[in-house]
Amino acid sequence: MSSVNLRHSVRAVVLDEDDRILLCRHAIPAPARTVVWAAPGGGIEPGETPLAALRRELQEEVGLSVKTDPPHVWHQEVVAGHAAGYDGVINDYFFVRTAKFTPCGALSDEQLAAENISGLKWWHPREVASYAGADLFSPRDLATLLTALIASGVPARPARLGL
Repeated sequence: MSSVNLRHSVRAVVLDEDDRILLCRHAIPAPARTVVWAAPGGGIEPGETPLAALRRELQEEVGLSVKTDPPHVWHQEVVAGHAAGYDGVINDYFFVRTAKFTPCGALSDEQLAAENISGLKWWHPREVASYAGADLFSPRDLATLLTALIASGVPARPARLGL
């Protein structure tokens, strides 16, 4: 039986004081030609801990410095086309509360574009739930998950997510 090669990634559920989440717009090139709004984050480098990767990704993509260890709230495994050389991804999501800020990461627009990131935006869960455009959200049930996280707080164990 062949093994599945999954990319290990971390993502931050960054919520401001108005319960808006900061999402990155990922413009996936051909053949998919899809736009997906996802939490900031990315792959864990060899020898890097998940929390060190999370801190690095937040600095690079949105310019947020996280000093404490945020709680692990969601775990997602997706076996489907992903980055070159991988069969899918494992995303571990960590919860970060912050005051609203204007996102501006350490990476240049060109470097972000190389990672398929073409924008950053604050979204209220109601806006996510009522969105009727062609763009997708990751995870697909993001509005429901956010509403539960805001209402119930950090779960005792990370919730397992689907696509």
